[in-house]
This record gives sequence, C-alpha cells and structure tokens, in this order.
Amino acid sequence: MSASAEAAVRDEVRAWLNDHWDPNAGLVEWRTKLVESGWGAPDWPPEWHGRGLSAELTRLVEREFARIGAVGVATGGIRLLAAATLLEHGSDAQKAQFLRRILTGEDVWCQLFSEPGSGSDLAGALTRAEFDGQRWTVNGQKVWTTSAHHADWGLLLARTDWDAPKHQGLSYFVIDMRQPGVEVQPLKQMNGYASFNQVFFNNAEVKAEHLVGELGQGWSVAMTTLAHERRRADGLRSGRADVASEARQRGTIHEEEAQETATVMAPYKWYPQRAGRVDLALPNALASGRIGNPALRQELARLLILSSSAEWTARRARTAQQQGQPQGPEGSLGKLAASHVARLAARVHTMIAGADALLAGEDGPENGLIAEILLSVPAVSITGGTDEIQRNIIAERVLGMPKEPRFDQGPFRDVATNRSRD
Repeated sequence: MSASAEAAVRDEVRAWLNDHWDPNAGLVEWRTKLVESGWGAPDWPPEWHGRGLSAELTRLVEREFARIGAVGVATGGIRLLAAATLLEHGSDAQKAQFLRRILTGEDVWCQLFSEPGSGSDLAGALTRAEFDGQRWTVNGQKVWTTSAHHADWGLLLARTDWDAPKHQGLSYFVIDMRQPGVEVQPLKQMNGYASFNQVFFNNAEVKAEHLVGELGQGWSVAMTTLAHERRRADGLRSGRADVASEARQRGTIHEEEAQETATVMAPYKWYPQRAGRVDLALPNALASGRIGNPALRQELARLLILSSSAEWTARRARTAQQQGQPQGPEGSLGKLAASHVARLAARVHTMIAGADALLAGEDGPENGLIAEILLSVPAVSITGGTDEIQRNIIAERVLGMPKEPRFDQGPFRDVATNRSRD
C-alpha cells in the first residue's frame, strides 16, 4: 500500500469527520450518516454502503475514528454474521432490506442452527420448512440461541427436502422473530446466567423472498456464517474501543451507545470466564505465595506457553482474513486449543485457591470469580463444535487421515435420528 494512498484516505476521512461528527447527535441519526457516506463499513462494496477499501486502509479509518472518539456502526451480537452472509449469498432485495438497518443497529439478530437432538451434527437438523406456493411454513425447535429473546430477525437453517441426502436437503432463511408462531424460552445455566434460549416454531411463516441462496443450498450458506463466526467477523471495529482517544468527547451519542452495548452484550458477560481468565493466574499465584510450589509453577508455565501459542495461531488467522485468504485449519486448531487452555486454566486456578475455589460470591477468591470460571469452562469444549468434531476435522482435512465410516448416506428420511420427525 503506497504512502500516497494512505494519506489520501486519511485526509478524506479526517475531513469528513471534522465536518460531520457530533457527540450530541442521536445514535441512529449519526449511524445513518455513516452508512450514507460509506465510512461506517469502508471495506464493504460501494454499492452496499461501503467504499471497497482494503483491510489495511480500513484499519487506518478505524484509527481516525478512535483518534476523536467517534462512534461507529453497530457491531455487537450476531448482526455482522448476518451481514457477512447476506453480502455473499443474499439477493439484492435482501441486501437492500437488511444491511442498512444492521449497520445502524435498528435490528437485532440471532442464529438458529443447533437443535436438541443433533448436537454438533448441524446437518442433522429436523426443523422443517414447507412451501405452499406463496410462503414457507416452519415447524420445529432450535436451542442454544443467543439473543433470541430480543431479536428482530433470525438466521434459520431448516430442512426442505427429506428425500435428499442430509447436507443437500437444507435451506437457509431469514425469519421474523416477532411473529406469533415463534416462542422463545430462556435456558438457565449452571453458572447463574441465562444467555441462551430454546426457540419453538409452530407454523411460523417465512416470506418466499427471504430464502437466502438457492433452495437446498443451505449447508454452503451456513458454512459461510460459521467461517465468519470462527474468525470473529462480528467485530468489524473491534480494535477501535481499545485505542480510543483520551480526549474523547462524551455526549448523548455515547450514552445511547453504552445502553445499546449493555443490552446486546449482556449475554456475553461470562465469556471471559469460560475462556479460563489466564490473565489472573500469574498475579494470583504471586499474591497468594503459592508461586513457590514447583508443581504449580510447572502447570503455570504450561498454561502461559499454550495460551501464547494459541494467541499466535489466532493472529495468523486474522492476518489471513485481512489478506483475503480462504479459511484454513486455524479455525479448528484455534477452537481446540482454546478448550485445552480453558481446562488447564481452571486446573491452575484450583491449585492456587485450593478448596476455596468452590466458594461463590464475596466469600470466594476474586469475589467468586474463580468459582464462576470453574462452572463456565466446560462450555468451551461444546460450543461452536465439540472437541471431538474439531479433532475429526483436523485429522481428515489437515492431516489427510482416512475418514470415519458414515451411516447417514442416502435420503435423510431413512437416516436414524435421536428425535422424532413428526
């Protein structure tokens, strides 16, 4: 990237911000200006609210926003997974209907993939969608759906052909979550949170024009969503808040953004704990005096080495994404590494705190945070594809080992499942 190109973009975005940034504007009002200018999502296509800039120039734009503390487009939750999927597979009508409101934050989204009887077998979905010539009727159940309780729209994977092999009989839809045929029930977790929901569809309707991609091509569309999820593509401006200017002007718009963030990110409060909170291990070992224990030192060293290795793998994946390279093995490798890091972190925290690690609330270490870590860590080995699934992917697609025998070939209606098809 030439210095002149960088300077031109920097001068242009800086001039635009100088003319338009107003910390006392309304949040949606400001984001609407961003969408119209293309500076809200500068790496998106120009015809869809962007400027077609490279990853390097997009980061330059982010730094200019950070320099003055300017608020960006909405990025929290599932909405940018929806945007990435629609940009690649959606029709022009779908892009026109949804992309602008995704960026302004006026719509909240959820992802309706997992089902009670399928586990990590995403292609074994039994939720069905039937077409009557005008619209689709959906019946079935989804589970582990974050933010479904306040979502406006959902990304739905449903079965449309029972006579096709299971991966070929799925279709991908955008479904209205506010209609009477959709019932959302929260699920209480053992760590005290209720981040997930189960969703029941009872003759819920989907417009014909809300089929994403081609009929029966839902699996490939879903893989696009999951690829962006693994690469944390729902953080279009993830770095801006970390480098925000100390001279940031606080105004009405920041208050509205803070309220939005509190609502959208509430289901994710415990995510740092499920990752193991490696950052607490060494300080707690030093503060408690347990650092002198050679067995603890050995496990602590293993933890810090494994955590650093996983971080470098994640950075390679992000760099590949920024360079426009296709998804490599880093997603599955990083996911499996995260499970190992989290479990080892829980072990180290327990070695430091001893039996007190089980105490919740103010009586426990770190005001009960260590106990919350122990209860949250098992989720890492399940969410986003279990450790067993990741090992299969690595073995077959990375190491080139023979595939496991399959017993789910042929028409899906003949495949044994854990749930009734009725």
